Amino acid sequence: MTIRYPNGKKYVPVQKSSLPKKSNLSFSNRGKSLEDELNDTNEYYVSHGIAVIHKKPVPIQIVNVKYPARSAAVITEAYFRTPSTTDFNGVWQGKYIDFEAKETKSVTSFPLQNIHEHQVNHMKSVSEQAGVVFFIIKFTVLDRYFIIPYDSFEKYWERMKAGGRKSMTLAEFEDVGIEVLPGYNPRLDYLQALSHVANER
Repeated sequence: MTIRYPNGKKYVPVQKSSLPKKSNLSFSNRGKSLEDELNDTNEYYVSHGIAVIHKKPVPIQIVNVKYPARSAAVITEAYFRTPSTTDFNGVWQGKYIDFEAKETKSVTSFPLQNIHEHQVNHMKSVSEQAGVVFFIIKFTVLDRYFIIPYDSFEKYWERMKAGGRKSMTLAEFEDVGIEVLPGYNPRLDYLQALSHVANER
């Protein structure tokens, strides 16, 4: 039977391929930034009552806004009110959590110039108040993730300030860091990986 649309054109059904579509769940998160992966993980933690951890808002003062259309606003000038500290903070099992997330495309080391002095000073202050403070570093090419507690990181920072190496090698991450293996849900269960460190605080 011939079926026609109201405009008189003949309806031609789309031929579907008989070959099944290939899917690979292990690659479903490839290309996501570390921040996106952590936001997904933190949403999982909140929804399952595990922890309440969020991305900190950037402290920006808006100076100029243009309205190219009634329903749209474009910020044309702004400045940072105060230097930003770390990326994420919150609470987990009665402990204050504070951490910075960084990525590197290097396969051998992480350059410490990606971290600012005021961030380190902030992390030191949190550590002195018995907060759980750390870095999460992603080696994007290797798809490897490491937690570096601030207490372990400090000696590498001091080494750089004293004129020594300006990066942490992958071998040093493997030595003092805690590797987090990516999963499906949550994507990066960094709190589970961190549990023994947090219990020492």
